[in-house]
Amino acid sequence: MENQKKQRQIERALLKKALGYQAKEVVEEFMADKESGLDVLVKKKCTTKHVPPDVTAIKILLSYYDEKTFEELQNMTDEELLEEKDRLLLELQKFEKQKEKK
Repeated sequence: MENQKKQRQIERALLKKALGYQAKEVVEEFMADKESGLDVLVKKKCTTKHVPPDVTAIKILLSYYDEKTFEELQNMTDEELLEEKDRLLLELQKFEKQKEKK
């Protein structure tokens, strides 16, 4: 049972990396207080960064679900892989837009 749980976690992480995701990033700057000597927060910057889909994660997922597709990907040139990546990104963007409309 523990192995199944770990496998599901790995599958979810791989899917997240294959689809791309938003990551929140917090950068804090501290300065030593002259009187107390303690560090005091002087600046805090919160941003959301887009982590783009990862081609390698996509290939792994495709191989997991379809051995034939994986073999085809193995034989693709770098240029063909980049074209496939662009095609998949467009598909994902269309999917996201449809999801937002609902």
